Amino acid sequence: MRRGVMGTGAALAALAAVAAWGLAAAAPGAQPSKAPIDVKGDAAARPWKRYPGWPTRDESKFNTLAKLSSPPAPKQPRPVPALTGDPAHGEKLVADRNRGGSCLACHVMGPAGGANLPGNVGPDLSEIGNAGLTDEQLFNFIYDARVYNPDTVMPPWGSHGLFSDQEIMDMVAFLKTLKAPAVFKTPLDDPDKRPVPVEKRDNLDPMENPALWAIDKAKALWKARGPTGFACATCHSNPEDSFKTWAATMPKWEPRLDKVLGVEEFVTRHARATTGFDWLMETDENRAMSVYLHNLANGAPIAVDTSSPQAQAAIARGKELANRKLGQLNFACTDCHGKAANRWIRGQWLGEPRGQYDHFPTWRTSLQAIWDIRQRFQWCQVNIRADELPPDAKEYGDLELYLASLNQGLKESVPGIRH
Repeated sequence: MRRGVMGTGAALAALAAVAAWGLAAAAPGAQPSKAPIDVKGDAAARPWKRYPGWPTRDESKFNTLAKLSSPPAPKQPRPVPALTGDPAHGEKLVADRNRGGSCLACHVMGPAGGANLPGNVGPDLSEIGNAGLTDEQLFNFIYDARVYNPDTVMPPWGSHGLFSDQEIMDMVAFLKTLKAPAVFKTPLDDPDKRPVPVEKRDNLDPMENPALWAIDKAKALWKARGPTGFACATCHSNPEDSFKTWAATMPKWEPRLDKVLGVEEFVTRHARATTGFDWLMETDENRAMSVYLHNLANGAPIAVDTSSPQAQAAIARGKELANRKLGQLNFACTDCHGKAANRWIRGQWLGEPRGQYDHFPTWRTSLQAIWDIRQRFQWCQVNIRADELPPDAKEYGDLELYLASLNQGLKESVPGIRH
């Protein structure tokens, strides 16, 4: 009866639960596990469909956070195919951004691509032609570098089907021509001299950050009566007092769901159980409420509960998921925000895990949209050519609690603003 008006008995039960929660939530340090929540349904749209404008590809053969399915790493180098490489075509291929961002995302490669904002996650290959590597070595480093280094961040371009043998041989032929240091057009093109980006915009100025407008929407939703006849304001008449720190303590292990519960999923499930509103995760209503609740906790240090055995187990699972290689590009969270942290991937600076959480939900200026942390997780997977999960997936809860634990003590500053 989520979308309709409740019967008298159900409405009275909901009123009693809401009233009880209202008394508990008014106290400092109120625990969301005491709140009424819907425990039966999904908190996000089903079946999950990728957002309009996001790439649609068949990535079912590769690992996700929910399943392991990628082909295993090779045990021996492949013999060099009996093919003749075309260095001119190879130069075009290494700069091709349509298959994983191009080789220049991670490597300086002399004249390739006009040396326009190459990255430095991988070694500078501008003089690789002088290194004395064999064709077999060069071929296998591109085809699947795990044969030489199981922990490499180099994607398995060949074994995962991104480039054909002929294309790899063309790239090998090009690499053999690289025998002189790169010459950069501007200092910005040199990743070793490129200044680290510093966010100078005031994320709490509505003239700078349109995400703050969501707070007005949330305040209106707070007063709106749902199908049960109740509103958030029925029990929480003064949210500025009762939610000063709450969002900074989320996510939490929720025994009634047997998983970690974040702010956005809590909004969905608590609203259903009290007001009758069905504010699914990653809808405008849900995002607005999440921005508001986080904003109320601004200045409070992140203080998630990691003490229980269940929370510790979730964090351990989250850590394992952060280290899992995913998708056709075979990247883990810790590849970009661990091994390659504080380096450039093309023109994008890769930050450490600490500092990647305290500003969510955040305004994406490049997209003119608010993203919560679960949508950020989803896009990371889509970007590395892996199938994302619905935002209420258990795996995302484990990953979020792990990330939050790494950000303990940082102060909430929401909504953030990022490119």
